[in-house]
Amino acid sequence: MSETPVSSPAAEFSAAQAVAAGTDFAELKLSADGLFWVEFRPADGACRIWHWQQQQARCLTPDGFSVRSRVYEYGGGSFCLGGDGVVFVNESDQQLYTQPLDGAPPRALTARSDCRYGDVQWHDGKVLAVEECHGEQVEHRLVAFAQGAREVLAEGADFYAAPTVSSDGQRLAWIEWDRPAQPWTVTRLMCRLRDSHGRWGASECIAAADESLQQPRFDHESRLYCLSDRNGFWQPWGEVDGRWQALPAELADHAAAPWQMGASTWLAAGPRDYLATWFVDGVGQLGLRDADGHVVQYASAYTRFRSLAADDAHIYAIAASPISPPAVIRIGRASHEVSVLAGGAEVLPAGRISLPQPLCYPSAGALAHGFFYPAAASDGPTPLVVFIHGGPTSACYPVLDPRIQFWTQRGFAVADLNYRGSTGYGRDYRQALHLQWGVSDVEDACAVVEHLGARGLIDPSKAFVRGGSAGGYTTLCALAFSQVFRAGASLYGVSDPLSLAKATHKFEGDYLDWLIGDPQQDAERYRQRTPLLHAARIQVPVIFFQGELDAVVVPEQTRSMLTALQANGIEAEGHFYPEERHGFRKAVNLADALEREWKFYCRVLRQ
Repeated sequence: MSETPVSSPAAEFSAAQAVAAGTDFAELKLSADGLFWVEFRPADGACRIWHWQQQQARCLTPDGFSVRSRVYEYGGGSFCLGGDGVVFVNESDQQLYTQPLDGAPPRALTARSDCRYGDVQWHDGKVLAVEECHGEQVEHRLVAFAQGAREVLAEGADFYAAPTVSSDGQRLAWIEWDRPAQPWTVTRLMCRLRDSHGRWGASECIAAADESLQQPRFDHESRLYCLSDRNGFWQPWGEVDGRWQALPAELADHAAAPWQMGASTWLAAGPRDYLATWFVDGVGQLGLRDADGHVVQYASAYTRFRSLAADDAHIYAIAASPISPPAVIRIGRASHEVSVLAGGAEVLPAGRISLPQPLCYPSAGALAHGFFYPAAASDGPTPLVVFIHGGPTSACYPVLDPRIQFWTQRGFAVADLNYRGSTGYGRDYRQALHLQWGVSDVEDACAVVEHLGARGLIDPSKAFVRGGSAGGYTTLCALAFSQVFRAGASLYGVSDPLSLAKATHKFEGDYLDWLIGDPQQDAERYRQRTPLLHAARIQVPVIFFQGELDAVVVPEQTRSMLTALQANGIEAEGHFYPEERHGFRKAVNLADALEREWKFYCRVLRQ
């Protein structure tokens, strides 16, 4: 019998429109010269620095340049303000460039073709950065450049992040960690002091319990602060009354997992007062906490905040809401008035947008979280697409995602999951994925179908699952080890964890040991959780999308899984994009993948 439960796309939100609405922003920087940010536009896949001053914004980055770091493959901290302009990392060669604000062309600051740079900072005529050198082994250091000279600030640890110098120039702080830890499991907060001759002294460890630390900050009196999850959530700690202690804070995560460098989700102001964003049931809040513990909240219409900056009169942030895409906003400290400086353009009329409904549902004796988006104009139970985010130590947020609206406009409901292991719900929830990858995340993906089906919100016989990167692994495991889903889509997803461990980059080189176990000692566990070895158990159609330049999940993984399914007679198709890396960036490819995935599911439903 033919089934046609999805609406015609004739007058609906197209894949091209969904992709075009994917403009995003990052890395707000504020100085006397104005406000600066990085803007990504899918039309050409480039990232450019924009400068906002005197009520106008102009693009600083000339053609031929794109501002993006690839340190740790995920980058971040791609530019800073200093000298007479900006210093940035050029995407194509990963070198540092300086560019004045007067319109003169960028000039190369470094010429080390074997090195990449990220987490760029400026202090007193010097550019500080994380340096990633690719030789026989990949090595990381903290370095500084001044007038062509290179100075090593810290080396010996496996990884570094967040170099920052106190305003008086007497203290240098940073985050470091060693394998097999990840930055969201165990890190150290380090510091060096200048001696009387102006030289940096020995490194001192300020904090290093069984905790993850991120985003060190100095206040105007050179006291050091940092976010730590020692008490169960990423919350502010600092040097107060002569000792290292927790600051009064909401019982919530004040940051997401630091996959990328350069995050700014809190700003220290004094001994106990700070500006911060935090999560309540996955929803972002923004507030200023004073020394007495009083909290003044701002911009309550928004549900996610990033890249905080502030001056005496205003607070600045990159923010998004369930009805508006990312925007650069300015908030009056006294008036609370919100002004949109860039972005935030209407994607769909508010009345047509499917709004997120918080999910908290039982799964294998635990609770899992996420957000449910009903299908538009539905008269009864509808098909469901379960979105599995990447990471897997990452998160989804209740903000306008054009991809989700693409599906709901076509009669599909969407469940966007923060399965166990996601961030935003505390350390214990995040750690729940330890040695459980391919089990608890799959249980949560299957349980949400039962949960929504029991409430008559979706038709559980028409459920699909899709995910990118680590989300692709969960997708393939769900298809192999359950009979819940009608079909699935893997976007640059992991199909063979052992092969991934051998081929992946240093930053994630030990991640699988934490997620699954030691490849030698736990070999049987790997065999049990490797979709490629259980391809015969997948009895439903699968569509694959893969970038040929992917250095995280190499293309051979996807080709092997695709070939195995096709050899078993399963309907499977693969689409490979020659110029894409890990995560697609070009508008034409993003739209093509979205359209092909939708048509694939429609064919499955008609079978």
